[in-house]
Amino acid sequence: MPVLGFGTAPLGDLYRRLDEEAALATIAAAIAGGIRLFDTSPHYGRGLAEHRLGTGLRRLPRDQVIISTKVGRVMDPWRPRAVASADGTSGPAVAAPGFAGGLPHRPIFDYSHDGTMRALEQSLLRLGTDRIEIVLIHDVDVWTHGADAIEGRIAEVMAGAYPALRRLRDEGVVKAIGIGVNEADICERFVRMADLDCVLLAGRYSLLEQPALASFLPLAQARNVGVMLGGVFNSGILATGAVPGARYNYKPAPQPILDRVAAIDAVCKAHGVSLPKAAMQFALGHPAVATLILGAVAPDEVSANIAAFATPVPAALWADLKDKGLLQSEAPVPV
Repeated sequence: MPVLGFGTAPLGDLYRRLDEEAALATIAAAIAGGIRLFDTSPHYGRGLAEHRLGTGLRRLPRDQVIISTKVGRVMDPWRPRAVASADGTSGPAVAAPGFAGGLPHRPIFDYSHDGTMRALEQSLLRLGTDRIEIVLIHDVDVWTHGADAIEGRIAEVMAGAYPALRRLRDEGVVKAIGIGVNEADICERFVRMADLDCVLLAGRYSLLEQPALASFLPLAQARNVGVMLGGVFNSGILATGAVPGARYNYKPAPQPILDRVAAIDAVCKAHGVSLPKAAMQFALGHPAVATLILGAVAPDEVSANIAAFATPVPAALWADLKDKGLLQSEAPVPV
């Protein structure tokens, strides 16, 4: 699996509307920079990111690209756009949380066998391709569905989505299956009860916080499950620093998070290293981590992400962060 992948959530109008040409130019920059793994989802702009990615990738031979997308939401084009609630029913006609634009389709949660097959078919049509290499079951976590509904959702996945994807993998239709969530505990649970090839974990193993360190990452390594890390900037704050309006977990960062990031940033600056560079290189330091999924909204952001790996971070920076209690002492660091 490639070390760097391109994440397309920003191409679905995350936080703000993105010009079509800018989106395509960003994909082109990723291709020019040698990136060949592209992660997307129907959730990103209710299919808009998949549409844009499919357009941008058609300039490459299909066998040169690895596409990862997700199941768990089916789009209904016949009714006004709305947000799918935790029980799968539709809410008011407003944009999906965090997305400023997107396609005018209604998302409905569906982790059943038939819903999974329908979601995958819709993704193939939006992407304009006849195959997808990696399929992840998306957002089956407490963050999305709430504590009261999560057990029912997990049961639905294990009875529907997981057997459907396992059969597709066994038949050679897809190459790898897994889950894509925001919680390390859920990742560990699924790795223990399902035969997964990979897991995309967003935000829970970063320079800011490492809840996946104690249990999930060692388990993934022992089970030979490839870990794809998304959200290594924790929704933006490790890219922007502790500036006014900085985002953490898709919302304005609370003061304790701003203070901690400012302290981490100060250590990075003392060693002449930018905060985003330290965040990216740290995330790859754990042996269980196979790939970083990095988003961007402009070609220069793609170039900056790629360049951040050109030179190593001084080992003394990691030592200082641990000495100051800003990084778990047990966390592996790049060598």
